[in-house]
Amino acid sequence: MMKINPEILKFAKVFIIIDLCIFFYAFIFQNGLWFLNSQVAFFSSLFITIASFLSYKKNIQSRISNLDLSQSNGLDQRDKIDEIDDPYDLYTEYEEIPESELTPEKIKEIINDEKSKVKKNTFKNTLFSAGGFLSIYRVLGYGVLIFGFFALNNNGIFLPLAFIIGLGIVPIGVLFSKLLK
Repeated sequence: MMKINPEILKFAKVFIIIDLCIFFYAFIFQNGLWFLNSQVAFFSSLFITIASFLSYKKNIQSRISNLDLSQSNGLDQRDKIDEIDDPYDLYTEYEEIPESELTPEKIKEIINDEKSKVKKNTFKNTLFSAGGFLSIYRVLGYGVLIFGFFALNNNGIFLPLAFIIGLGIVPIGVLFSKLLK
């Protein structure tokens, strides 16, 4: 049996509470169409969020399983004082250059070198994270959202405000759960 993460349960409780508030509001102050619009948007948004979470989780787990620990870049050679002073190893790869040797050409060379590293890593990260944003579940979630929108609109029962509120339940739920934490 799959064990559910307690953090996900906290989010689920907040989503359910906010959705119940929308439910009671819709049936007390609005009508069934308002409720239908908000629920189509809510479940589409929830499906997209869950699919995104699962696809990125799978992506991270696959990257961790493929991680080669033999290429630790000297992290195991650091002493305790260096780990305390620089816990994220931000400054070890740079060599100190005296100010007298810093010419405009040298500065441009350093900047161009850093830009090339960023460009290289950006493309590499995009390539490795493509599985996260091109997940079949996530694409299916967006398909459900678009299908729900067109189904409501083509039948003449689309209410934009209710739809937007339904879409906002998930982000608002995440915000509330983070504020409560």
